[in-house]
Amino acid sequence: MAGNSGRKRALHKLTHSEAAPGIVLMTCAAIALVLANSPLADPWHELFHHTLPWTPVPKLDTLHLWINDALMAVFFFVVGLEIKREILDGELSIASRRRLPVIAAVAGMVVPALIYLGIAGGDPALHRGWAIPSATDIAFAIGVLALAGKGLPSSLRLFLLTVAIVDDLGAVLVIAFFYTTGLDLMWLGIAAAIFLALVVVNRAGVSSLIPYILGAVALWFAVLHSGVHATIAGVLAALTVPLALNKEHDSPLLRLEHALVAPNGFLIVPLFGLANAGVALGSIDGGPLALPIAIAAGLLIGKQVGILGSIVAAEKLGIAKRPAGATIRQLWGLSLLCGIGFTMSLFIASLAFPQSPLLVEEAKLGILGGSIISALAGLFLLKGSVKSQA
Repeated sequence: MAGNSGRKRALHKLTHSEAAPGIVLMTCAAIALVLANSPLADPWHELFHHTLPWTPVPKLDTLHLWINDALMAVFFFVVGLEIKREILDGELSIASRRRLPVIAAVAGMVVPALIYLGIAGGDPALHRGWAIPSATDIAFAIGVLALAGKGLPSSLRLFLLTVAIVDDLGAVLVIAFFYTTGLDLMWLGIAAAIFLALVVVNRAGVSSLIPYILGAVALWFAVLHSGVHATIAGVLAALTVPLALNKEHDSPLLRLEHALVAPNGFLIVPLFGLANAGVALGSIDGGPLALPIAIAAGLLIGKQVGILGSIVAAEKLGIAKRPAGATIRQLWGLSLLCGIGFTMSLFIASLAFPQSPLLVEEAKLGILGGSIISALAGLFLLKGSVKSQA
């Protein structure tokens, strides 16, 4: 009995740790990488890419498509809920607090993109990958920050969260405007009508979750057939969910976010990692390295230059103050953690090169390399800053 109780406490501690989703994601990425370079590579690839014997949505005829176009819509739904909550009742709701995170997030997207284009821009076939190193994986970054220790100022975590949320919003806009092709106006009109209906339900003060969930599914189905990537439906649907608190200090948005955080972190994102992180190293052996180098450099160099540089510049110009109690070393480490692109970067890579599996494989190599080095370097700087203050 005592042993079972101890195991239950350990499991509870693990699943409620901020580092846990990042650790699960790292483990799944490692498994995918190992299997993609093992004798099981072919059956592993077939598992995700073989045509399903039956599917309720003909457009999604492989497990890989169900994960990337359906489950990831739920991931983006959670992102949308977080963005709305932060804008209406969080750090992004107060101008003085959002100024620095917004500046840092924008610079952290623009500089990596410019570095990418500076390295890979000579090849027109690679131009569509410019947004790949602009993304930050919030679960991975928060997980590594949690591993750095308890001696860090709490303002660092809050700043990282806010930057990552603004970064997510930027990534959603990039996907919507730059990776949308072949619009179907009929389905787009249906999607617009469903979205407006959800807005009307919101304005009518409906607090039941059922109409929002049913509406979100219908919106996803319409957007899936419209030519806009289906995951955008998740964000749009989330923006219609009410945040206003009732007498019990609860709201539909908070209930949904609370219900979906664990499945998102421990099921959806790890499944995405398993389906997308495996890169067959032999398939790109001897090939051109401009793409992976450009992505890795954008993540590793672009993120820290853009974010740390903008923080220092904003402080010197009197535009905004750095997070309370944070040292330059800690901000440098934090900027490196923002170079962990992973989930969002892998997702954008699949959109950037849909007709070129080889380029997607090369992009994965750059994403994994840049993200791993950024994570280790950031962890080293942050842990060292804690020891130096002890």
